[in-house]
Amino acid sequence: MPVQLSAQQIEMASAFVSEYITKQQAHFLDRAASLTPDQKSAMKHFFREDLLESVRTLTLSGERIENPGFYTMLRMFGFKNLPDFAQMAAVTFHQVIVSHQPLSSELLFHELVHVEQYRQLGTVRSFANLYVQGFLAGGGYDAIPLEVNAYSLGARFESDSGSPFSVESEVSSFLARRNN
Repeated sequence: MPVQLSAQQIEMASAFVSEYITKQQAHFLDRAASLTPDQKSAMKHFFREDLLESVRTLTLSGERIENPGFYTMLRMFGFKNLPDFAQMAAVTFHQVIVSHQPLSSELLFHELVHVEQYRQLGTVRSFANLYVQGFLAGGGYDAIPLEVNAYSLGARFESDSGSPFSVESEVSSFLARRNN
């Protein structure tokens, strides 16, 4: 049975996630680099130029992304299926993409969809709130609508990367459907 949280607990969890994202972005930003010209070229038919210019990436070597400290509290609430950040291929902290492996075009695309989601939602807090609510509603990582959106657009990219489409438009449509 999924864990049920009160509105106040959901708000608190969203605040913790938002703070974690902001701290991780600051932690990794100094070591992160701009996209390479090849990466920008591969993504330019899908993403806005200003987005591609703003993104920073870092591939870790000899370290892993740490799980948030608030996981201990969530486990006390009964959560057993929290995502393990150390096992993820990459994680996007607003405009900083941190990966545990070299960024393939497919992985970069997926993470850039998250950057576009952050951009359209306007704040880290809005992204965190939607992420937490999606996790709770779906019962786990795989059912989070923001992830489902990124994976579905990624599948479209992978199936025919020669056919450009606007991720900005697709994310906008997705968010509009979520609000109706």
